[in-house]
Amino acid sequence: MRRQVNRVLVTGAGGMIGRAVVDDLVTQGIAVTALERVEPDGVPADRMVVGDAGDPDAVDKALADVDAVIHLAAVPAPVLGTPLEVFGNNTRATFVVLEAAGKRNIRRVAMSSSYSITGLPWAAQPLHPAYVPIDESLPPQVEDPYGLSKQVDETTAQMMARRYDLTVIALRLPYVANEKRRRDRLAATTADPVVGSTEMWAYLDLRDAARALRLALVAPASGFHAVLVAAPETLAPYATEDLLARYHPSVPVRRALPGRAVPLDLSKVEELLGFTAEHQVPLDIRPLPADLTRAAG
Repeated sequence: MRRQVNRVLVTGAGGMIGRAVVDDLVTQGIAVTALERVEPDGVPADRMVVGDAGDPDAVDKALADVDAVIHLAAVPAPVLGTPLEVFGNNTRATFVVLEAAGKRNIRRVAMSSSYSITGLPWAAQPLHPAYVPIDESLPPQVEDPYGLSKQVDETTAQMMARRYDLTVIALRLPYVANEKRRRDRLAATTADPVVGSTEMWAYLDLRDAARALRLALVAPASGFHAVLVAAPETLAPYATEDLLARYHPSVPVRRALPGRAVPLDLSKVEELLGFTAEHQVPLDIRPLPADLTRAAG
């Protein structure tokens, strides 16, 4: 039986995903409290709290009358601050938000984790996964502060789930795309698929990301869960098995990946949340040109 949610705190409500989440919740008739460092324009939350997600006082104020939380506030890439700023800000905010929610007896949190937890996207040298399709049990190879912050965030969530009997669902989001980002990434990947090779050419439409986060608030679940989320097909006009043979040639392929099937195992998010991406890019498959970049290894 799905839970009922009346008011949701959205941290990082002024970001790209945050705005889409607020729009989605409001469309569903759910009241929203938005927490953001600077009051954003055009966010239709009926309550706004200006403050940092790492500030216990601001978070406690924002949690008034809330019965669920979507935690998005984070530095979203390792290149957007010093290593200490990225790691420190992200892990502090997650600890503060979950601790405050637990103390207020709020029992459901959805949070944005990242496919970057694998370590592949931001590695200094090309890395390859231990196997495909990638699932939630893939051994990580993190060597950047952002991916490490997501590892710590998920460990923090596991601890808070035990400490306060919380249910926390962490969505390991891939490349999340609005129309412009999707168009730009498709053009770049078509020209040279090495562009998407570290992310397995996976993507998720912004509207689907917002819906998945909302579903994480109401799904019949308990405890901590981390789930991979993506569109079921890649954002590349090439056959997945050809891409893998070119860019990850030594990686064991555990099952057939016909057509443009994304090389991620999405069974857990389908089972736990009943989620399948609705917004996908239809593409005809073309031969993979022989003169494109080849990944090392």
